[in-house]
Amino acid sequence: MPITAQFDYHKPKDVPEAAALLSRYKGRAQVLAGGTDLIVWLKTGVKTPEAVIDVKGIPELWHLDAQGDALRVGSRVTFTELIESELVKKHFPVLWEAGRTVASCGVRNRATLAGNICSAIPSLDAAPALLVHEARVRARGSAEERSIPMSEWFIGPKRTALLGDELVTAVELPIPNKKTGGCYVKLGRYQGEDLAQAGLAVLIEPGNSYRLAFCAVGPVPARARRIEALLRGKKLSDPLIAKAQKLVAQEISPISDLRASKEYRLQMAKVMLERGLKTAAARLAGKGPAYGASVL
Repeated sequence: MPITAQFDYHKPKDVPEAAALLSRYKGRAQVLAGGTDLIVWLKTGVKTPEAVIDVKGIPELWHLDAQGDALRVGSRVTFTELIESELVKKHFPVLWEAGRTVASCGVRNRATLAGNICSAIPSLDAAPALLVHEARVRARGSAEERSIPMSEWFIGPKRTALLGDELVTAVELPIPNKKTGGCYVKLGRYQGEDLAQAGLAVLIEPGNSYRLAFCAVGPVPARARRIEALLRGKKLSDPLIAKAQKLVAQEISPISDLRASKEYRLQMAKVMLERGLKTAAARLAGKGPAYGASVL
């Protein structure tokens, strides 16, 4: 299917030029990085921007390194580059595990982490891992730069806190200063390229500190705060997990669609919670399945 829409095309050389262009079009422009979503939207008419701003030529957006006590993932970094990074695998194995489930190898070669969160579809795989790691999004506007907590990033299906004249320059994750155990559990219809029917990231730190986040079971990916509060400071046990499972219906609001019914999603979210918690706890103890191994 060809792109038949008319729009201006710009390829800025640096971030200030890109920010100036976004300011000029006042929310009527779309940023092109990997393009795995945008090109489809342009072909189908879902997006009809006045301009497309191609940021693939901006070198400063293509960095993946530790800066101080944080990992900085530039907005041109692809999922393939993310999962091939030893820094990511060492410090953020839950993000590494989630990244391996994104679409297909061909898509991961082009799709960027920043583009994934900017698409803001409820089922995006990267979001739960970023939420439990309390990541922040760096956004540059024509006048200033903002740091937006991931917990405030998603404001609705396909809607984010990004302003019309802002460009995402990086995603930053604080590097854990202690050992963690984690797990990303993805429910799909089959093995291979598929959107999540439900997704759950679990991160456990010493001292029985728990962070959990769901995707694909509500209008936006979000932390499971009630379950976290129940588990806080307690050692995992089957009775405690059973109590946590009773809270799942208060944390998520799944819908029925062509991939799954809301009833199935709710039931499987409870199963995913149990397996995710037990796997993360085992990994924290130096046991359990290797990261990347499916627990469903």
